[in-house]
Amino acid sequence: MDESPRAQPAERPRNAAATRLRLLEAAGELFAERGYERTTVRAIAERAGVNQALLFRYFGSKHGLLTEVVARGSLEQLRATAPEDLFETALRSMLTRSAPGADRSLEVYLRSVGRGDEATGTLRELGGEYQKVLAGLAPSQDGALRADLAMAWLLGIGLMRTVAAREPLASADPETVCRLVLTTLDRFWTLPAQPPPDGDGSPAGPPASPGTVSR
Repeated sequence: MDESPRAQPAERPRNAAATRLRLLEAAGELFAERGYERTTVRAIAERAGVNQALLFRYFGSKHGLLTEVVARGSLEQLRATAPEDLFETALRSMLTRSAPGADRSLEVYLRSVGRGDEATGTLRELGGEYQKVLAGLAPSQDGALRADLAMAWLLGIGLMRTVAAREPLASADPETVCRLVLTTLDRFWTLPAQPPPDGDGSPAGPPASPGTVSR
């Protein structure tokens, strides 16, 4: 449960933008490190170097802050990345989450989605935005399905490596993981929507039983 804000002297207006940014950055770090439920408002405020009352002033609640943390990172990534590079960018960000300046919005998403809080709708909407971009890389007949499958793979890798910390994936070299995943993904986007017909133009039939003689 969110801690109740305490009365504090008003912050000077000229510091408002910088304070919001510090709170967003501190919250992103702590949500990724501890998960949403284990991160307290007090801890976020302490890391940001501000009073916790300001968190409630700018974001309304910890739920509201979570939503802005994820939306900020995800939308920045969408705007700054070409569609054909989006999956790789998200994958590398997740694999190198401890690097200075690494985007941690996907990790926040993994640790926070599905908890039944008021931010879940926003997280789903962000997933929809990613789906739209990725769907454009595949044949139009099943682009949305392929985008969902690609996202499921990406999130599954994140869950196994970041949340479950399952070996050997948890400590695997990021370049090795990227090579294996991206090589497979290249064919995934270009695979025809329908299987090619057999030699005479008709769909291939079931394989003949052993010993069957063609007539």
